[in-house]
Amino acid sequence: MSRAKLYKGYTRKILRVNLTAGTVVTEALKNGQLKKYIGGAGLAARMLYDELKPGIDPLSADNKVIFLAGPLAGTIAPTGSRIGAYTKSPMTNGFFHSSAGGNFAAELKYAGFDGAVIEGKSEKPVYLFISNEIQELRDASHVWGEPSFSAQELLKTDVGDENVQVAVIGPAGERMVSFAAILVGCRALGRGGLGAVLGSKLFKGIAVRGTGTIEVDDMDATLKKTEELLMTMKAHPSTGQILPQYGTPILVNANNSLGVFGSRNWQKETFESAEAICAETMREKIVVQNKSCFACPLMCGKYSEVVEGPFKGCKTEGPEYENIFSLGSMCEVDSIETIAAAEKECDDLGMDAIEAGVAIAFTMEAVEKGILSREDTDGLDVSFGNKEVILPMIRKIGRREGFGDVLADGVKRAAEKIGKGTEAFAMHNKGMTFAGHSARGLPGNALGYATGPRGGSHHDSRPTGERAGIVDRETVVGKAQYTIDVNHLNILTDSMILCHLAEAIFGPVKMNWNVVDILNVVTGMDLTLEDGEKTAERIWNVIRAFAVREGLRRADDSLPKRFLTEPIPDGPSKGMVVSGETLEKMKDEYYELRGWDKETGVPTPERLLELDLPDISEAMRVILEKETGGSHE
Repeated sequence: MSRAKLYKGYTRKILRVNLTAGTVVTEALKNGQLKKYIGGAGLAARMLYDELKPGIDPLSADNKVIFLAGPLAGTIAPTGSRIGAYTKSPMTNGFFHSSAGGNFAAELKYAGFDGAVIEGKSEKPVYLFISNEIQELRDASHVWGEPSFSAQELLKTDVGDENVQVAVIGPAGERMVSFAAILVGCRALGRGGLGAVLGSKLFKGIAVRGTGTIEVDDMDATLKKTEELLMTMKAHPSTGQILPQYGTPILVNANNSLGVFGSRNWQKETFESAEAICAETMREKIVVQNKSCFACPLMCGKYSEVVEGPFKGCKTEGPEYENIFSLGSMCEVDSIETIAAAEKECDDLGMDAIEAGVAIAFTMEAVEKGILSREDTDGLDVSFGNKEVILPMIRKIGRREGFGDVLADGVKRAAEKIGKGTEAFAMHNKGMTFAGHSARGLPGNALGYATGPRGGSHHDSRPTGERAGIVDRETVVGKAQYTIDVNHLNILTDSMILCHLAEAIFGPVKMNWNVVDILNVVTGMDLTLEDGEKTAERIWNVIRAFAVREGLRRADDSLPKRFLTEPIPDGPSKGMVVSGETLEKMKDEYYELRGWDKETGVPTPERLLELDLPDISEAMRVILEKETGGSHE
């Protein structure tokens, strides 16, 4: 009997860190699971589905956070060295995945590990130190309470090595702000509240140093494919010119000129002062140099320094497009310097700048409508266009002080507390606010937002196809299949942990051969493009089943009232809207193509068996029979 091939690229080892017991144990990853789930989001979704009991409190000791580097991390594969983190989200109550660039993932692999599972709860603040053969929990009492960046520097001093890579939570995570992030250098595992889950465990973070190597299956083929990808990236306008020159802020003018740039808490989709906060202005006024992640040619990161005004001397990496949207146009702030300082403050506190900005914009609209008074907002003038209030509000949220405590669990819960009709303009789905890409002006994106497991994430769906004119945004015809294709591209690359900014090379509206080719030459797998699609569908269904088990149903695949009933009021996309009736019809088609029950949105046992998920098939059969009264054999 022949022995199964061991896939390369992986170390096939993870650390299981039990904070309750204070133990760190090395476990082997099952080789057979790697081809089935690849790694990253796919592998973590399966692990958390198996290991978490349904109904647990995301901020209890029963929850877990998994860190994983993908199979390409630490190799020369372009954009493949990202670190992923995964948990049951305190924002959405479902499986959540996030990834970040930098050098952390490569360092973890060089230390000999594909990842770490953080479980239980510590009695005192601790951090995990990894250095090749050394893996141990260390006291973090002296860094508990420290902002993200100073905490990283203090841990580097502890370790005595400036080259150590560090991932930490900040004060927002320690206070369990529901959208607290994990900072990895200057990059963030930003959304979904991963930092809050670690804070609930008294776990400050991870410091890792590695001196090992990563073995690929076919070095010659890996070199050849990498060279091909690099040439393709250099030749493409997006990856070869636009992102290196301007980074993601290039989308400010692009979206504004199309009339799909959310502003004034999505009351509008154009911003009159967009030129003041666009990429070109940012490049001229604050950008110092480009920055790149490990083995990535894009150089999309922008190291910036404010050189004049009240924030003179502020140094940050960014701001990125999403934070220009949330802290800028959503609040009608027209100062790129203020936005840069606000993003830096969010990073230092360790919380999602998208969620923070949208929460402030939500407050501004409540004030505008007379629902909240200045007394309610701790004497602050929280009104649209008041740039002076942005940083004080961020600090209140991150520290759970005064009215900031109301916003610290996100706009969904804030609206539930405030009431008085604020639910109508709490701009979220499944508890998480929308990123800076339109639902009304991009109907495929609307369907992706509604059905996506992470709610307002622009990485479950993507706006690119419709925004770039590859797909007609004036029609809803074919948008269900389009959304599925983009879902599959995103989830497979999130399992390999490739950067979505390179979607032009790996997609952009449907995965292409580049995705499976680079995976095959590194790992030794023999996936076809059809295999890649089926693997992606399998992973998507595991994530959906996780959410269903937590109570998600068809009604949860929705959009805010504003997006369904208020057409875009002005600009190039004036009049566009996705009505409730239209969304329901698109959902019918989406569920049918996915093989999900139309009445409930639950994956059918038949489709799950086709995807080689027999245990999940049985679990969904029980749920469907209970809810529909029908037989699902």
